[in-house]
Amino acid sequence: MTLLPPVLETGRLILRPMTLEDARDVFLYASDPEVTRHVMWETHRSPEDSRRFLQQVVEGYARGELLWGVVLREEHRLIGSCGYDGSWVREHRRAEIGYVLSRDCWGKGYMTEAVLEMIRYGFENMGLNRVIARCFAENRASERVMQKAGMTFEGTQREHVFVKGAYRDLKLYSMLRREFSF
Repeated sequence: MTLLPPVLETGRLILRPMTLEDARDVFLYASDPEVTRHVMWETHRSPEDSRRFLQQVVEGYARGELLWGVVLREEHRLIGSCGYDGSWVREHRRAEIGYVLSRDCWGKGYMTEAVLEMIRYGFENMGLNRVIARCFAENRASERVMQKAGMTFEGTQREHVFVKGAYRDLKLYSMLRREFSF
C-alpha cells in the first residue's frame, strides 16, 4: 500500500507528492547543468530521464520515503523538490533533508521556506530529534539556506563522496528538536 506524503503549505509554496505528470517541470530544472552541478545525480539528458526519476519517487512512496514537489502557489508550477527521501533512521530519530531548486527561482527564499517546513514536519509528525542537511563545500547558496533555516554548522566531511569523477567535501549542518521554534 502506498502512503503519499501529505500536502503541506507555506506562505508562498505548496509541497505535494510528486507524480509522473511532473516530468516536464522536473526536466526543466534537472536538465540545467548549473543546477545539477551541485547535486549527487547526473544532469537529465531527456524527458525520459525525468520520467524514470519520477517512477523511482512514486515507488519510494510505497517504502515510506518522503519527497515533496515544491510548487509556487501563485503560478501552480513545480520548481523543485525537497524531503527525507530514504534517509529516515527511525531508531535514532534522525533524518537528512535534501533539496533542489530551479535556477530561475534561486535567491528568492523559496528553498529556505520549504526547508523550514520540512524541519517542522520532521519534528512534529515524524518524531525526529535531529535533522541534518549537507551540501558540496563550494555550494554557498545551499549552505546559506541551511544557515537561514537556523541549522548549526558541524563541520566538513573531507572527500566524503565520489561524485562525477571526483572526491567531494560535504559541509554538514544540523538542528535538534529542542532548538526549533514551533
